[in-house]
Amino acid sequence: MSYGSWFQEHGEKHKKIIEKLAHLSDDELIEYFRFGNMVKNEPDFCPLYAKNKMCHDNKELNCYFCACPNFRFKDEGFKQVEKRTLFSTCGINSKDGTQYISDSAIHQNCAGCFVPHSEQYIKKHFTRDWFEAMREVNRG
Repeated sequence: MSYGSWFQEHGEKHKKIIEKLAHLSDDELIEYFRFGNMVKNEPDFCPLYAKNKMCHDNKELNCYFCACPNFRFKDEGFKQVEKRTLFSTCGINSKDGTQYISDSAIHQNCAGCFVPHSEQYIKKHFTRDWFEAMREVNRG
């Protein structure tokens, strides 16, 4: 699955949840996206939920901004770096991010970064329109 197809599919899942919960306040909606609640109530939102596994080792993980607004991807690649294609990067150069490097590709590894998963960050950048929040992600 390409970044682009995952991005579109995930955004549609997010949209359905938001529509279903339109009656909630913003704070209640953000609370709904807490990891434990999502595992219980939205098991199809993330494949890791079936294993009760977090993508980030953070006991207060909030999944509202799954697919970080600071993540940047380009399915055809941004550029060649030596003999590898750079497919994804971090828009804020988080000190907690790393790169996964294979023989032919470079991908951003966000597993160590918690920036978009804190409720403080979510409240600061909140919008009910996930695609609007992610508008810079696929601009390449």
